[in-house]
Amino acid sequence: MVKVLFVCLGNICRSPMAEAMFRDLVKREGLEHIITVDSAGTGDWHVGKPPHQGTQDILNQHQISFEGQVARQLVTTDLNDFDYIVAMDTQNEKNIHKLTSLHTSTKIVKLLDYVPEADKLDVPDPYFTGNFQEVFDLLKVGCERLLKEIQTNENASREGK
Repeated sequence: MVKVLFVCLGNICRSPMAEAMFRDLVKREGLEHIITVDSAGTGDWHVGKPPHQGTQDILNQHQISFEGQVARQLVTTDLNDFDYIVAMDTQNEKNIHKLTSLHTSTKIVKLLDYVPEADKLDVPDPYFTGNFQEVFDLLKVGCERLLKEIQTNENASREGK
């Protein structure tokens, strides 16, 4: 089982949007038996709250379910429980690395590492910008490419490569 965790600051805008989008991709590919998805925030301000209304609106617009999602804070055990931890921006990536031990085999990346042609290094926080469409567009490309990477890696590991 491959476990993917998306991380942003408060876990109400970017990371829950990525979680819902990635879960939808996984489901459409019929890979729910191979890949699980979650999200968390490095801060605790919104713990227990549903995704931001802007996130809900854009996901509803694209008929992507976010049912049952509530904000939670990143915890140290996540670093060993997940295979991929995908940060939305540089600061959150740094915060994740502060929690890691030298022995973790978890792959920690930024989502926009999968979108090198983007004109930015970080997924902008729509909590502050209000631009949920821009975030959706960046996440769509990044999530599709992340899934391809996982599929390639899983096929290689099953073939003993």
